Order: sequence, then structure tokens, then C-alpha cells
Amino acid sequence: MNRKRKNIGGHIFMAVPAFLLFTVFFLYPLVKGLGMSLTNWDGIGQAKFIGLQNFRSFFSDKRAMSDIRTTLLFALGSAPLLNIAGLAYALLMNGSFRGKSAARMFIYMPAIISPLIMGYIWYLLLQPGRGFLFHLLDKVGKGEWFGNWLGSYGTAMLVLVLVNVWQYAGMTMVIYLAGLQSIPSELYEAGKMDGASGVAAFRYITLPLLGPSIRINIITNIIGSLSVFDVVMSLTGGGPGYQTETLSIYIMRMCYGSKTGYSTAVAVIMFFIILIPVLAALKLIGEKE
Repeated sequence: MNRKRKNIGGHIFMAVPAFLLFTVFFLYPLVKGLGMSLTNWDGIGQAKFIGLQNFRSFFSDKRAMSDIRTTLLFALGSAPLLNIAGLAYALLMNGSFRGKSAARMFIYMPAIISPLIMGYIWYLLLQPGRGFLFHLLDKVGKGEWFGNWLGSYGTAMLVLVLVNVWQYAGMTMVIYLAGLQSIPSELYEAGKMDGASGVAAFRYITLPLLGPSIRINIITNIIGSLSVFDVVMSLTGGGPGYQTETLSIYIMRMCYGSKTGYSTAVAVIMFFIILIPVLAALKLIGEKE
């Protein structure tokens, strides 16, 4: 009995550093933010308690509602495409061919570049009338094909999603590739002996055993897509107007607009907007597994 108590005490002692870090970097900021969201603090002067007024103001702001729509549409386009592209890359890179290491490197390389820099690179490529792609088409007499792809809401959202997928598909690929390489080859050999085709082997062997990789990628891609900031800020700046502005950019602009208490309330709302689909995905994936 004493030995058991000593073991429990040792486990608690070993968990104390992690609990302290969790408290300092998560629980304390969360509680502090919740308290700040109930004030009209401007970031400098004295904060005054105003209750739920910030939350009421947010849900009555048409610009904020448009930003929620933009954020959700971006996530609905980006997160599934990231998983599809990442899995396709992983299946391709899991084979044996010359130059495989170089191909993996080129696919993954965009993920190590700052998304802000990547956004500016694509902005220089896509500028109407003076961008690199315009001059390339103009050289072959097809410059009129190149329009202002960032000048309308629909095409700007499409460009943002595709640029984000192009940059981070390599990161998703690495996680899927690790999952594929952990599947024993004996399972595929057994499936082949039972007459399983390539499609059947993928459905009944590969996908089920990729469960942990799928869970990691879905959760990280949902969080990353709903909290997107850099690529939108550098490519469109939230324009035209505020049409492609996301909640992250809205929070930043409200904070620098002397509405710190209000921006904190929006951050709390954004926390729950991200939390709900993440919990739903975890539950759905857990049931499938």
C-alpha cells in the first residue's frame, strides 16, 4: 500500500511541471481573456465592466458576420483539399522511383517558408498588368487572358484556398507518409492472396490503419484554416473592401483600433468557433475507428 502511494506521489510530482506550463500558457490567458472580454478596455486606460455588450455588438455587426462567413468558407475549401492533396502525394511518394527524395523535398519545401512571404510572392506573380504571369502570357500574345483574380470575392477566395493548399500539402503529406510506412507489408500480401484489388486494399487496409494520421491532419488543418491570417493579409489585405477579411484579421484591426476589450471578446468567440468542429471531428473519427 505504501509503495502504491509512493508511485502515485511520484507520478503527481512528475506531472507538476507540465501542469504549471499548462496553467501559465493556457488556463491563465483563457481566464484573463474572458474577464477582459467583459470590459470596454482600449488597451491603455482604465477598463470598465460592461457585461455582454461586446458580444452583442459583434453579432449585430454586418462586417463581423461577413468575416465569419469568409472564415468558414475558407476552412471548408482548404481543410478537405489539404487532406486529399496530402494523401495523394503520400501515396505517390510511398512508391519506389528515381528522384523520390528530391520530389519529397520540393513538395515539402513551401511549408517551411513563412506564409506571409509566400503570400507576397504570389501577389507579385498575380498582379494584373504587371505580374510575372501576366508578362509570361503577354509574351505569347495572350495577355488578355489574365484578369484581376484578386479583384472579386469569388476568384480571390479561390486563389487564397489554392495557395494555402499548395503551401501546406507537403506538411500533410509527411504525416500521411509516416502512417503509410508504419503499415506492415504482410497485410497487403495477405490481401493479395485473398484476391483483394488495389482499390479494395486501399479501402480495407490502408484507410483504417491511417486512422491516427487522418485524425492529426484533420484537426491541425481545421485549426489552421479557421485561424488563417498571414496569407490573406499579404495577398488581399482582406479586400476587395472587407470581403476576404477573416476573423483573425478582424481581431487584429479591432485591437489596434483601441477596442482591446471588444477584440478579446471576438477572440473568445473565435475560440469556440474552432473548438466546436474540432470536437465534432474527434468524436466522428473516434466512432469510425
